[in-house]
Amino acid sequence: MSQEPQTAADPDARSGRSPAPTLHVDALLDDPETRIVVCCGSGGVGKTTTAAALALRAAERGRKVVVLTIDPAKRLAQSMGIDSLDNVPRRVKGTEDRRAEAPGESAEPGELHAMMLDMKRTFDEVVETHADPERAAQILANPFYQTVSGGFAGTQEYMAMEKLGQLRAKDEWDLIVVDTPPSRNALDFLDAPKRLGSFLDGKLIRLLTAPAKLGGRAGMAFLNVGMSMMTGTLGKILGGQLLKDAQTFVSAMDTTFGGFRTRADATFKLLQAPGTAFLVVAAPERDALREAAYFVERLAAEKMPLVGLVLNRVHGSGATRLSAERALTAAENLAEPGIVDQTDGNADVRNSPETDGSSDSGPEDSRPADTAPDPDRPVDELTAGLLRLHAERMRLLAREQRTRDRFIGHHPEVAIVEVPALPGDVHDLTGLRDIGDRLAAGHTELS
Repeated sequence: MSQEPQTAADPDARSGRSPAPTLHVDALLDDPETRIVVCCGSGGVGKTTTAAALALRAAERGRKVVVLTIDPAKRLAQSMGIDSLDNVPRRVKGTEDRRAEAPGESAEPGELHAMMLDMKRTFDEVVETHADPERAAQILANPFYQTVSGGFAGTQEYMAMEKLGQLRAKDEWDLIVVDTPPSRNALDFLDAPKRLGSFLDGKLIRLLTAPAKLGGRAGMAFLNVGMSMMTGTLGKILGGQLLKDAQTFVSAMDTTFGGFRTRADATFKLLQAPGTAFLVVAAPERDALREAAYFVERLAAEKMPLVGLVLNRVHGSGATRLSAERALTAAENLAEPGIVDQTDGNADVRNSPETDGSSDSGPEDSRPADTAPDPDRPVDELTAGLLRLHAERMRLLAREQRTRDRFIGHHPEVAIVEVPALPGDVHDLTGLRDIGDRLAAGHTELS
C-alpha cells in the first residue's frame, strides 16, 4: 500500500490535525494480488456496511467478488436487494462494470456474490466432505453432534475459518471480503487452530476416545476395569445415553477433526500471507478507537497484514472559522433583549399603577400601550438556536479530532481513510455506492 506524505494543501495541514498516512482504497481493490480483505472492528461502527461497499466497488471495477458476513445482522442482505442470505453465495443483481476503460482495451465485467455464514451447515459440510458416507450419516444423526454443531463455544469462529478456506480453495473469486463478528470476538478466529487443538487434546476428549482407540476386547476391558469409576461418575452427571452419544461422536469425529485442525492451520497461514489485507473499522469515538487500537496491536502480534483504518461517520462543518465560543457569544447577544428590557422609561411605566387605579389588570394590560412586539424577535431566536447548534457541532468536531489524534499518536504507522457521516442509513445499492465513493475519496473531500 503506497502512502503519500501530507502537504500544506492537505486538510490535515489546514485544520491542524495530526498527519497520518493515507489509505488508498481503490489501489487496494484494483490490485490483482489482493485476494482477501478482512474487515474487523467493534459493534456499531458500520463494519458490515463497509465490507459490502468495498465488495460492491471492487465488483463494479471489474473483479469477481464474494462477501462473507459472519455478523447475524440482516442489513447486508437488505442493502443488496436479497431476501435472505445463507451458506451459499448468491449473485447480487444490479451490479455492473463501471470502470473507465482505456481506448482499445476491453475488460471482463465484474460480479458480486454475497453469503452469510451458517455455522451448522458448514459443520455438516465438513463432516460430509471428510468422512465416508456411512460414518458421516452416523455423525450427523448423533444427538451429541447436533448439540455441539449448533452451540459449542467457538463453533462460529471455527466454521468461519473453514468457510474462508473453502472459498479460497475453490479459486472461483478474484476477491473475498470477510465481515467479522462485532467487538473483540472479531479476532477469535485467529485462535481457532490453537483452541481447537486444546479442545481435541483435552482430558475429557482423551477419556472419551481412549476405549475406542484401543479397540476390540482390549478397549472394552480398559473401559470396564480402568474406567469404570470415571465413566460411572460421568454417566451420573451426563446421563448414560448422553455419555454413550458423546463417546460415539468423538470416536467418529477423531479423524475429521484432525483434518479440520490441519485446514484451520493452513487458513491461518493464508491470512498471514501476501494477498490478504486486514482493515480495522472504527468510529471517531473513544471506545471504538480503543477497540481499534487493540485490533491493530493484536494483528501486529500475530503478524497479520494490516493495511489501514477506516474511520467511519466523521462529522464535518462548512463553517469551521466560527468557533464554538464565538457562536455561543453571538447567541447570547441575540437573546439579551428578551432577558433585560433596555428601553428608556419602560421600567417606570411598568412598575407604576394604571391610570384608572385598578390593581387587578391582566398580563396583557400590564404591557405599556406604546410597546409593541418586536417583529425581529422570531428571527433572532431562530438565529440564536442555529448558533447554539453550530457550537455543539464544533465541540463534537474538536472531540473527534482529539480522539483521532490520540490514536495516531500511538499508531502513527497506520494508514487512515475517513468517511463522512451520512444523514441516514444505507438500505440499497445506491447507498453502498455512495459509501464506496467516499471510501475512495478519503478525507480529501470531507465537508
